[in-house]
Amino acid sequence: MPIGPTVRRMFGRHEHLVAALYRSVFIDIDAYCRQIGAWVPQARRILEVGCGEGAVTERLVQLYPDADIMAIDVTPNAGRLFRGCRERVSFEEKTVQAVALEQPGQFDLVILSDVIHHVPTAIRRELLAAVRRTVAPDGALVFKDWERTPTPIHWLCHAGDRWLTGDHVHYLSKPDSEAVGRAPIVAEAHVRPWHGNFAI
Repeated sequence: MPIGPTVRRMFGRHEHLVAALYRSVFIDIDAYCRQIGAWVPQARRILEVGCGEGAVTERLVQLYPDADIMAIDVTPNAGRLFRGCRERVSFEEKTVQAVALEQPGQFDLVILSDVIHHVPTAIRRELLAAVRRTVAPDGALVFKDWERTPTPIHWLCHAGDRWLTGDHVHYLSKPDSEAVGRAPIVAEAHVRPWHGNFAI
């Protein structure tokens, strides 16, 4: 049973701040979103797959103020800690497979951040195939995850994901991630503060 919901309730109205501080141990979201902006300076329709509480979504709204953003997650209450303008943002409890059927090729920017290691191995290819089907012909896909490395920060990240979410997480090596994606890598970057954070 995951301990995350219990821990979160303990912080009450301070949860947003505590969540941001915890997240900053593992990733500089502002640096990550600046990298996305450098790769994709303009976007009109954005799909964020696995948006979680909405931390990355907050930055995307600032980065692309004129874009329509669809943020999806398979867990309830997607975007529940989002603090930003909701005028052009929709949070939905939905699978990317459903979006691929309903809106194939409709998004010029699709973002998948720290999701794949939560997905059971047996359905990863299906999920990534659905993700690719949502990307417009001239669109871009940004994929970010943790590289599997024998380092203390990796094991700390693994423990946090495992016990807070209750998921049986399994990280890929970066070459494995590239192979699973089955797409040519146009650009690659490491995201502060750890070299194990990579985006392609």
